[in-house]
Amino acid sequence: MRNLLIIAISLVMAASSCKKDENTTANNDITSQINSLPKESLNADELTSLKLMREEEKLAHDVYMNLYRKWNTQIFSNIASSELTHTNAVLTLLNKYQIADPVGNNAEGVYTDSTLQTIYNQLVSKGNTSNLEGFIVGATVEDLDIYDLNHWLTKVDNQDIKFVYENLNKGSRNHLRSFYAQIIQSGGTYKAQYLSQEQLEAIINSPKESGSW
Repeated sequence: MRNLLIIAISLVMAASSCKKDENTTANNDITSQINSLPKESLNADELTSLKLMREEEKLAHDVYMNLYRKWNTQIFSNIASSELTHTNAVLTLLNKYQIADPVGNNAEGVYTDSTLQTIYNQLVSKGNTSNLEGFIVGATVEDLDIYDLNHWLTKVDNQDIKFVYENLNKGSRNHLRSFYAQIIQSGGTYKAQYLSQEQLEAIINSPKESGSW
């Protein structure tokens, strides 16, 4: 029995190590792609958007980790991992342009932007009431993310920033599709909070987008 326990622990540790190595490789690849694109002058909107999206992607990660600990539902952990990749991609841009990171050493659930702090507090409070509400909160986070990214993509022209934002947007559309499916399966409904209802329906009624960074 003791030997079986040791083997089981070893397998779990090996799987965890492999996943960590895969995430590190993926993040290094994304960093290389971002840094391979030209460094261009920043306009005011690009500067503002980078600071906001760095924290907004962190917010998504933090909300999902909170809900995963509460409900132990795998979708929250899976998408939180993706959001960590997203916020690290924006951090790569901040470092590339030598912009101070608004996240700094802030702990989970702590933000420099007061509006995001309020949103986080409200979403976590709502998501902790039931698993269904957690799925609705997930859809709301992605709804907001897509809305903001759509806005900033009309304001930025640097190749590397557009590259990152377009990839974040694709990821968020897929996350929205996943949360929406969970809501429906759980007997709930979701109406657009930031996007128009027409935009929301166009996303959820279209297939999952493939391709990565």
